[in-house]
Amino acid sequence: MRSEDLSIAFIGGGNMASALVSGLAGKLCPIGNIHVVEVNDDLREAWRARGASVSAEPDEALAHCQVWVYAVKPQVMKAVAIATEPFLRDSLVISIAAGIRAADLARWLSATRLVRCMPNTPSLIGAGISGLAALPGTPDADRDLAGQILASVGEVVWVDDESQLDGVTALSGSGPAYVFLMIEALIEGGLAVGLDVGQSRSLALATLSGATRLAAESTEPPSLLRERVTSKGGTTAAALAVMEQDGFKATVVRAMQAAADRAHEMGDEFGN
Repeated sequence: MRSEDLSIAFIGGGNMASALVSGLAGKLCPIGNIHVVEVNDDLREAWRARGASVSAEPDEALAHCQVWVYAVKPQVMKAVAIATEPFLRDSLVISIAAGIRAADLARWLSATRLVRCMPNTPSLIGAGISGLAALPGTPDADRDLAGQILASVGEVVWVDDESQLDGVTALSGSGPAYVFLMIEALIEGGLAVGLDVGQSRSLALATLSGATRLAAESTEPPSLLRERVTSKGGTTAAALAVMEQDGFKATVVRAMQAAADRAHEMGDEFGN
């Protein structure tokens, strides 16, 4: 629901901030109610051209925004939080930085209303999914508002324990890269079996899109859908045998564990 009174500040004006504003501007609030703090001159001018107010550094405009969205790299989050803290009054704080724990950001800001989120890059086309966790004591109304903001670019999934966001990061946060790697592999495989690049790309993209849609719309588990494609002694069975021999599923699980471990390490590394 759109509110003419809702004002949102984005600290960091990169791709994810742009995606969120594209999703919510005109729906949750007018673009003129968006304030962006961005150090890059070109990005700042692009935001100004869209109708948002801008600044190169934290300023008094932040104090009048009801929601702050931190969209900066985890390596600089502490410094940015300390720089913006003097302007924080009673705003809801939303962080989309990987690894930075809610308690650490709350400590730097002396904030009590805080939601930590992990979106993913398909949010850039409104097809994302975000995991969310709220700092204990955050009011339900703030949770609802944070959910609406992230839902403007896709689906949302709440977790009860913030530590689960490391798993969200490993699955959906990093997951698009795994899918892109699979697309690369399918295209290379297509070339290896005699197709050209255009044919391979079209077939790979449509196959992944169609299979994902089928899995999403089916009430049956993916394992059963896979079995229905696999005739005994057929072409699919031959392909899957190679994948099983090479430990395809185990490799994916190990890769996700590595991503989750790194997310946890980043919290330790950048949260001091």
